[in-house]
Amino acid sequence: MEVPRWLERTALLIGAESIRKLEQSSVLVVGLGGVGSYAGEFLARGGVGTMHIIDGDTVDITNINRQMQALHSTIGQSKVELLRQRFLDINPALNLTCYDSFLDPEPMEALIMAHKFDFILDCIDSVTPKLSLLKTALKVNSKVISAMGAGGKTDPSKIRVGDIWETNSCKFARMLRKRLKREKIHQHFTTVYSEEVQPKSALEMTDGSNYKKSYYGTISYMPALFGLTMAGETIKQLIK
Repeated sequence: MEVPRWLERTALLIGAESIRKLEQSSVLVVGLGGVGSYAGEFLARGGVGTMHIIDGDTVDITNINRQMQALHSTIGQSKVELLRQRFLDINPALNLTCYDSFLDPEPMEALIMAHKFDFILDCIDSVTPKLSLLKTALKVNSKVISAMGAGGKTDPSKIRVGDIWETNSCKFARMLRKRLKREKIHQHFTTVYSEEVQPKSALEMTDGSNYKKSYYGTISYMPALFGLTMAGETIKQLIK
């Protein structure tokens, strides 16, 4: 196959056959915040040919410190629409489908069943909707890579890739494992997590709306590094 000129440097490293595999791959990215926006961008830059992206949120001023599409000029705009324009500017040939909404379990299951994605990237940052996505994906034996908690972390050297049942020192992963056991879900799937323990001073309590009882402070680079690690792991698996 003829490699597009913008992918020539990638082909020099991984070969034209791997470029072809990526071009024929289909990936679903759910959640386009600090993790998902970077994961999606670098899948697009890596040459993945088909992508579905999901997020029903708009840009808030508090997103600017860590999310790809968040600028003062984009406050109030759809995260999905901003990334749609950006990803197609990276690769105009990208087969991109966007969902500007938070999909309930039934339409999510229908979507996953209909498309049989080569990989699903779970970039959701709340346990309940994350569990819902994972239940659906695992039910149909989809390959999944799931982001654990990037909040409250500052040390890139503590980021790990590992099975959900082998994660350690990550409070978010511990909560998710408990919920999975309660639902009698024991399948294995890949996670990106950090072994760094968050300081209590970085935790802020909320009123419990939007699925969150609390959240940790975040620094610019940690969610991005989680997203880049997810994209890298996905590309590595797709070109095996």
